[in-house]
Amino acid sequence: MKFEKINIVLTLFVLINYSTSAQNKKINAREKMAFIKGGIYTPLYGSKEEGSGIKVAPFFIDKYPVTNAQFLKFVEENPKWQRSKAKKLFADKNYLSNWKSDLELGKNVLPNSPVTNVSWFAAKAYCEYYKKRLPSVDEWELVAKASTNQSDGSKDQNYIKQILEWYSRPATEKISPVGSRGKNYWGIYDMHGLVWEWTSDFFSALVTGESRGDSGLERNLFCGSGSVNASDFKNYPAFMRSAFRSSLKANYTTSNLGFRCAKDFK
Repeated sequence: MKFEKINIVLTLFVLINYSTSAQNKKINAREKMAFIKGGIYTPLYGSKEEGSGIKVAPFFIDKYPVTNAQFLKFVEENPKWQRSKAKKLFADKNYLSNWKSDLELGKNVLPNSPVTNVSWFAAKAYCEYYKKRLPSVDEWELVAKASTNQSDGSKDQNYIKQILEWYSRPATEKISPVGSRGKNYWGIYDMHGLVWEWTSDFFSALVTGESRGDSGLERNLFCGSGSVNASDFKNYPAFMRSAFRSSLKANYTTSNLGFRCAKDFK
């Protein structure tokens, strides 16, 4: 009888600890994400009429791009996404080419810098493994148009100038750590000036709204850092982004292309 009581106590102890641990993981995951209350996003070639645009529902998004250290942990636990094992259908020959080996970072690859040279398929798999997802273009754009102190800084010329300055700088071999480009109105870091980022879908560039015209489009599932409301023809960064989008495919990888995850608000 006494032995049974001990077993019951031990079982309850394990269950409580497991529940607490699971709850802490949820809290920690949530702390690393920012809540976006939603809003209206106007696509690159959207209407300029006031009140028009795409309504974006509330969601969560990572405060920082996914780092090399985080992605290393992912490939350790998911060997099929290691450099030598990833199928070429899902990642081109440059996949993680800046790493020394499958499980070792390269000389100029900082653990706390954004992971790059990852395909859309790899980024999607990472997010899903952690019960998240890639943000949609609409979600990403809504967040990216926020300046330091405004939820919509797309008409702020100083803000546009800062983004243009990033475009004018040559790419460097060593990418700065996450958080080095500061946070925006939503408390999200590095939306501009660090790396470009993948999104789950592609709607904003080259979509005519007419099914016959859109049927031949290649939906490249790409979105670039430096994104702002581009219905203004003077917004050069938005046209740059559109050019990048039209040139990439989901299995492509580049040295300045990373990602961050999002999550539904429930």
